[in-house]
Amino acid sequence: MTTTEASQPPQGQQMVSLSFSSQMSREDEEMARSALSAFRAKEDEIEKRKMEVRERVKAQLGRVEEETRRLANIREELESMADPMRKEVSWVRKKIDSVNKELKPLGATVQKKEREYKEALDTFNEKNREKVQLITKLMEMGQLVGESEKLRLKKLDELSKSIDIE
Repeated sequence: MTTTEASQPPQGQQMVSLSFSSQMSREDEEMARSALSAFRAKEDEIEKRKMEVRERVKAQLGRVEEETRRLANIREELESMADPMRKEVSWVRKKIDSVNKELKPLGATVQKKEREYKEALDTFNEKNREKVQLITKLMEMGQLVGESEKLRLKKLDELSKSIDIE
């Protein structure tokens, strides 16, 4: 097949085209062109509207993104305003918990020491009373010893006198 043969349609197709062409009148061709033109106009209109919608959507998205950034900034400002107080309250609560943990064993130690102190105080007071009783007894004994010595001295004197007399 040569290039000229390849570029030309086969004879059967030429006849169909010629017969089809001859059947189509100029009026039909005008209507076809008009329909094609109307179709292209509609396509152009659709494409134009698609572009308009895209632009509006793009503009809306831009506004939404801007509002999102603005809201994020507002949220950050609110958090920064509340955050110092929240941190301080949290710190104080943690400190209270820490002190409570330290107080619990200290309270037990205080109670134990108070018990030991009371026991030691009772023992001290008891020993002190015993000492006072012993001192009192000693003083009484001292008086008795003193009286006993007087009696012994008196007897010695009497014995001494009785020895001298004889």
